[in-house]
Amino acid sequence: MYAVIFTARINEIDEEYLAMAENMRIIAKERHGCIDIHAISDGEQEITISYWPSLKQIENWKNDPEHIIAQTLGQRRWYSGYKVQIVNIEREYEV
Repeated sequence: MYAVIFTARINEIDEEYLAMAENMRIIAKERHGCIDIHAISDGEQEITISYWPSLKQIENWKNDPEHIIAQTLGQRRWYSGYKVQIVNIEREYEV
């Protein structure tokens, strides 16, 4: 399993952003097989972690036409900067 860690510096959050974020979660899960998504913001920082079965699914998500629109709007309006990390989860357990 893989995780995509998206960290961003928030420029502005508006109603369009909130609707887009919810739509992106639905598309990631329903079209591209995302297992789960967790997001949190604190002040000007946001972090979203999504979990994926394969790198191919992550690539398909990155190239989804609606996600590309969201990425463009994010770069132009909602974020002053961001970073994406893709990590392989070696082990997982819970208590």
